[in-house]
Amino acid sequence: MKLDILAFGAHPDDVELGAAATIAKEVSLGKKVGIVDLTQGELGTRGSKELRKVEAANAAKVLGVTFRENLKFADGFFVNDKNHQLEVIKLIRKYKPEIVLCNAVDDRHVDHGKGSKLVSDACFLSGLEKIETKLDGILQNKWRPKLVYHYLQWKNSEPDFVVDVSGFMDVKMDAVLAYSSQFYDSNSKEAETPISSKNFTDSIHYRARDLGRLIGVDYAEGFTVERFIAITSLDKLI
Repeated sequence: MKLDILAFGAHPDDVELGAAATIAKEVSLGKKVGIVDLTQGELGTRGSKELRKVEAANAAKVLGVTFRENLKFADGFFVNDKNHQLEVIKLIRKYKPEIVLCNAVDDRHVDHGKGSKLVSDACFLSGLEKIETKLDGILQNKWRPKLVYHYLQWKNSEPDFVVDVSGFMDVKMDAVLAYSSQFYDSNSKEAETPISSKNFTDSIHYRARDLGRLIGVDYAEGFTVERFIAITSLDKLI
């Protein structure tokens, strides 16, 4: 299966928080999008890996993505080494995405930075012919995505570019709140976490509104890049 976009997250809900509105917009434009979670989020204070699996599937339905997979790396303890890189490479070569989205380069949770570098390194290595991988016993062809973009997360990082996602914030919020175990619930008896407050849930909305304000639209999501942004003409920016 050939994808246009493959989005990676260290944990179920990372992709939704960072790029759900952009993904929903791309899906509406006919793009084929897939999501890969590196871990099951089993170390999360609230919920369980079993519950998060159900929540992730529900969020994927909301976004309308083509598929969602989980590599079941160890939450909190996966590393950026050959074995982990090869597992990511197999998926990149399987789905042949033109664009890869992944975690923020630097963030509060240690898995986010690790996941970002792991996926970025795998995207490069996937294009090397002498690295052999097999899927279902068949040797895979090399594939290197054209673009790797990092979505913003906890830290208020400066984006290199922003995407106008006006009209898609409701879909984003529905996808995020599909993770009912993780976010604000006044009736929850579970321990509080940095993302379970009402302020955090509200921040998802007002952050997108503020990024939108800065470019003259209602809402936007921000990304950082690994190489210069190129345009075909001076009038191709909004």
